[in-house]
Amino acid sequence: MIKEELATKIVTILTEQRQTIALAESLTGGLLCASLVAVPGASVVLNGAVVAYNAAIKRQVLGVDASLLAIHGTVHPDVAAHMATGARDVLGIGQQQATYGLATTGVAGPESHEGKIPGTVFIGFAANNFVETRNFEFVGDRDAVRQQAVQAALECLHDHLVAES
Repeated sequence: MIKEELATKIVTILTEQRQTIALAESLTGGLLCASLVAVPGASVVLNGAVVAYNAAIKRQVLGVDASLLAIHGTVHPDVAAHMATGARDVLGIGQQQATYGLATTGVAGPESHEGKIPGTVFIGFAANNFVETRNFEFVGDRDAVRQQAVQAALECLHDHLVAES
């Protein structure tokens, strides 16, 4: 399914179920949020997004454990999981956390980063008491890797929404 179609289906499902999503983006730098915002009515379900390109923002804003960052760096499946959980919690409204958190971290290239090769991507997904990460190895230039990461993140979210409905 193409990105625009996925984003539209996601917004429709979240709207029908009266659920919300919060995003934490590193590698995708706001592209994931832009994909959802392009859908009319997204403001009803999208609480917000944090572009946490810097490790300190991942720690200070999203609550990613400092020891995790020190041991594994910013490109790791556990970091993606913490980012998703952090977004879900931090971008809640009032006392109500977002229903879901979705996060991206990875290496777009052209150079390796923290010993990880370009195309290494981790997607984190968080719901109530459930957290999942998905690992990917994409090919292509910097833009292609980022676009594939957005597609994969939308597919991850869509998969969970369909499974729950």
